[in-house]
Amino acid sequence: MRLIILGPPGAGKGTQAAKIAESYGIPAISTGDIFRANIKNETELGRQVKDILASGGYVTDEITNAIVRDRLFEDDAERGFLLDGYPRTAAQVDALDAILAEHDHKLEAVLELTVDEDAVVQRLLKRAETEGRDDDTEDVIRERQAIYRRETAPLTEIYAARGLLRRVDGMGTVDEVFGHVASALEGVART
Repeated sequence: MRLIILGPPGAGKGTQAAKIAESYGIPAISTGDIFRANIKNETELGRQVKDILASGGYVTDEITNAIVRDRLFEDDAERGFLLDGYPRTAAQVDALDAILAEHDHKLEAVLELTVDEDAVVQRLLKRAETEGRDDDTEDVIRERQAIYRRETAPLTEIYAARGLLRRVDGMGTVDEVFGHVASALEGVART
């Protein structure tokens, strides 16, 4: 099963991605996690993206596409995956289409977690306190929300036109939201 999960920062994508990965036996691939690990380990990539992420911006398509391509060609992703945080732009949609075509693969579904923006801001501020995330200030959070609305939210139209989009209410407990996710994935072919 090849899936994408979309939603603004703080919508619960990472939490739901982990539950989906466990339930469906596919790896959850988070570009944000990849970037944070590289920053922590002070790799070349980490140095490139540290300042971008700290200001609330997004890493360039070129860097992100290369990382995703490499990750999707790892053995554990051969039979399926869930992408969290990618694609973010229409250009990345095109790049992902090309990456999948290299192995004659296609997406089965795109989940969009819909949430209340003010509730998400509060959720992220709370997460910043408990997890010590320096990049989650209110200004940065609101900038990421604006970037999401401007650059990523339009992807829902692309995937809706392809018949792949499934909107999921992202408000509620983790288990309630996962129930909505599981319902949205009923009938989706498992590859």
